[in-house]
Amino acid sequence: MQNIEWYNNLNKPFLNPPDWVFAPAWTILYILITISFILFIRDGMSKQKVLPLLFFLVQIILNFLWTPAFFIFSQIKIALIILIFIWIFLLLTIITFYKHSKTAAILLIPYFIWTSFAFYLNLELLRLN
Repeated sequence: MQNIEWYNNLNKPFLNPPDWVFAPAWTILYILITISFILFIRDGMSKQKVLPLLFFLVQIILNFLWTPAFFIFSQIKIALIILIFIWIFLLLTIITFYKHSKTAAILLIPYFIWTSFAFYLNLELLRLN
């Protein structure tokens, strides 16, 4: 994180986890996301898989945009907006993946829960600061 001092000086919400939680949590989540993606594409592509794949790609791109928005540019509000779109596109991904691979969809549920929690944290950081 390039702007760690800024982050450390923020007023944190009550349920803000300690910093050490984030690296293992994201490692596990990225493993689950990768396995989900592999399960989804393992039987090959078809026209029915284009929309779910688009939803997946949009949410993963947004996921990668959140970190610089929040930590590099210190834009809590923009990061919150990005999280809203991640949440929407992740939900759409889970729903559409489920039609092709129930396991692939289920593997994204921890990511969805974490994203929901991240939304709470981001919202509270905006409110408190």
